[in-house]
Amino acid sequence: MRLGVLVPAGNPTIEPELYRMAPRALTIHFARLDTLAGEPGGADGMERRTLGYLDSMPAATRSLAAVKPDAVVLAHTAVSYLTTFAAEPALLDRLRALAGPHAFTAAGAIHAALRHLGARRLALATPYPETISTAARTYWQAAGFEVVAHRRLDTPNIYDETEETAYNLARAADAPEADTILISGTGLPTAGIVDRLENDLGKPVVTSQAATLWHALQLLRVTEPVNGYGRLLTSASHPR
Repeated sequence: MRLGVLVPAGNPTIEPELYRMAPRALTIHFARLDTLAGEPGGADGMERRTLGYLDSMPAATRSLAAVKPDAVVLAHTAVSYLTTFAAEPALLDRLRALAGPHAFTAAGAIHAALRHLGARRLALATPYPETISTAARTYWQAAGFEVVAHRRLDTPNIYDETEETAYNLARAADAPEADTILISGTGLPTAGIVDRLENDLGKPVVTSQAATLWHALQLLRVTEPVNGYGRLLTSASHPR
């Protein structure tokens, strides 16, 4: 099976993370979304840059078509936040018109993963500027979840951060009343910390990358086990 991934041009994180976590039955193929609005990953101009990626979706999906992907993901969670939960169906329709019926968004994958885990009360960790972080919180509240805690990472560039930073951010975001930790952002490295966080905190941890992979495996009915990256992906070998 082949997964096509539409990724922001400057994102250096999601490719190695998906390759690292993916089972052998799934191959992953990337196309980059271009934008001219400022430094990739930089906090300055991130809102304008994020929305600008939508304009390059047609060219990027055309470049993926040659490998005939079985599914395609728009792997940029923040674009869903800025277009809002109410507009997610329209964004999905636009994506599927370009990439086919098995296209989905990273935010849509997170939503499905949270429902799969039975999450209701979220501790949200975001690496975005204030505007996008607020939009993220609003998005998940509109999706029907209670955001009981939220911690924002104040960083000049998300792409310069490390797994240890993501680990500390999630620990800081956690609250006793939260039943699930959500670490948002495909540009923040998280693959190596999910198991550790779940062991330390005693609750599920969902990340943009893990949810994207999990949803693709569910959609494509790939049942090869994925272990070592948290309970969500461990459950990928048992599709519903």
